[in-house]
Amino acid sequence: MDQKIRKQLIKILEEKKDIPEDYKNILFPEGKKEYELIYSGKEREEDILAETMRVPLQPVKTFCNGAKLKNGWTNKLIFGDNLQVLKELINDPEVKGRVKLIYIDPPFATKQDFKGSQDQKAYQDKIAGAKFLEFLRKRLIFLREILADDGSIYVHLDWRKVHYVKALMDEIFYENKFMGDLIWRYFTGVRTTRYWNKKHEVILWYVKNVGTFLFNPQYEERILPYKPGMEDKMGNVEEIKCESCGKGSGIFKNTIRAGDVWDIPQVFNMSNEYVPFPTQKPEALLERIIKASSNPNDIVLDCFAGSGTTGAVAEKLDRRWIMIDSSKLAIYTIQKRLLNLKEEIGNNGKKLAPKPFTLYNAGLYDYQKIKELPWEQYRDFALRLFQCREEKHTISGIDLDGYLGNFDVLVFNYQKHKDIVLDYGFIDDLHSTLGEKIGKWFFIITPAANVQFLEDYVEKDGIKYFILRIPYSIISEIHQKGFSSIKQPADVRAVNDIMEAVGFDFIQIPKIRCQYYLAKPRAGQQRLNHPEREAVIQIKTFESNTLSHQPQNFKNLETLSMVMIDYDYNGKVFDLDDVFYAEDLGKQDYEIRFDPGKIKGQMMIIYCDIFGNEKREIKALKDFKK
Repeated sequence: MDQKIRKQLIKILEEKKDIPEDYKNILFPEGKKEYELIYSGKEREEDILAETMRVPLQPVKTFCNGAKLKNGWTNKLIFGDNLQVLKELINDPEVKGRVKLIYIDPPFATKQDFKGSQDQKAYQDKIAGAKFLEFLRKRLIFLREILADDGSIYVHLDWRKVHYVKALMDEIFYENKFMGDLIWRYFTGVRTTRYWNKKHEVILWYVKNVGTFLFNPQYEERILPYKPGMEDKMGNVEEIKCESCGKGSGIFKNTIRAGDVWDIPQVFNMSNEYVPFPTQKPEALLERIIKASSNPNDIVLDCFAGSGTTGAVAEKLDRRWIMIDSSKLAIYTIQKRLLNLKEEIGNNGKKLAPKPFTLYNAGLYDYQKIKELPWEQYRDFALRLFQCREEKHTISGIDLDGYLGNFDVLVFNYQKHKDIVLDYGFIDDLHSTLGEKIGKWFFIITPAANVQFLEDYVEKDGIKYFILRIPYSIISEIHQKGFSSIKQPADVRAVNDIMEAVGFDFIQIPKIRCQYYLAKPRAGQQRLNHPEREAVIQIKTFESNTLSHQPQNFKNLETLSMVMIDYDYNGKVFDLDDVFYAEDLGKQDYEIRFDPGKIKGQMMIIYCDIFGNEKREIKALKDFKK
């Protein structure tokens, strides 16, 4: 335990305050494990739990609000970096220790193109591998804290990293909690004569407690050729009759308990359940996992949600769900999928009325909506945003709101004191009242518009009065790791790359200028059934705004990530129909071309930058000039 943490604990104890949850693993660290995986950049568990920045969840929209779920629960679809979101969720009593099943299919960027010698490439591969392992390990530590006592976690991997991750999970969950590896076998995929064809992936299954974990046996049908006496030996055997003639076919169907090798087809682009998102997993795969390790009304969590299969199947099986993803494309893909579900697995059968779910922002916020919150909700959001501990207290007649570390925090009530601004005189008055009774740092959280000086802090007699501005205050002395934003992909190959953020940001609508017109198809593209004219969106200007003290300078169009289109916008919900990546648009002079017949009434176009900010446009066919 370092000197700084020791002093903080002494101060908390002297003041007879409760020790924060984050100190649990510092005071009572786990015993040394017999063996562990060692690699560059590996952090201590207690540091990960204590130092990871949590970000509050900002509700954006609740869908299907008329429906009801038990106990007032609303399913959660969260846009943000899952590490920061998981830190927030372990402080949510509705979630921590109550998630019955966790399934994750974590991404790993396998298409990186390293240059240099063979040895240099091998070294770089190892570095990328170490970063991935620590990226995943941090999240697994929080997932362990969230998992219910009788819960299970399933981690879906391929041959590249499964053995390393098995060693990590033995450290985090302990080896005796490993219940087996499940083989998902399929009959499509890579074909080669250079090595064994790869026809399976591996799912690692761990439980929170060996003695109490929930498991419901699952069954599958096997087709077998007839052998004399089969009925006596196998019991539940049914002969399959010929559909045309109705005779005995000599082929039998037998229902047996499922083992750990699962023959489940992959999703094809002609399947009813197909959505245009890379690495989509079949609903039948998630059906087996969810049925086996949860019951109706249990909470199922997927923090690498991707195409949303986990939530879609959980919805059909009457489970509650939480899905998290850092990709705007994933969020809009999931939103559309959930609003267009069919009752049966594989997305067949009758339309399913979706249960209510709320879309949240985590780490990228709409500041205008924050300012419109009632005061107590605004105060709570502001404290959580800057990692402060909520605890009202009074010093010399001044009401304070909490602590950042051991230092006092004041959330300035701009709604109550509309005529007061924070200038040097305000700091002087504050210091004259509090100066001898506070520590060396004091924090004031306030809207940036209420501050009349530019410094991040004002120093008086050795005491620093920090101003935490909303929306654009980033104080390097508080957050040593530095802030970074989630980056959105500009190329389809990067959709499943690792994306990570530290800190928070506020939505800044990009500046955009486009031309909308009808034109003849490009030379060489005239073909049968092709329209005589195409609708064209020509992107001329795309610039992102930043609010930081040291804004980055980007060239025109450099920050464009993708353009998403709903050709039949109903005026309420964006229903993703098409996506165009900046990498491809750059090769086409930033032109989007499509059949104008696709426009039904009005269309919505979302221009998304690499930071997740959006510019939305609604257009009708009449807006496309000849």
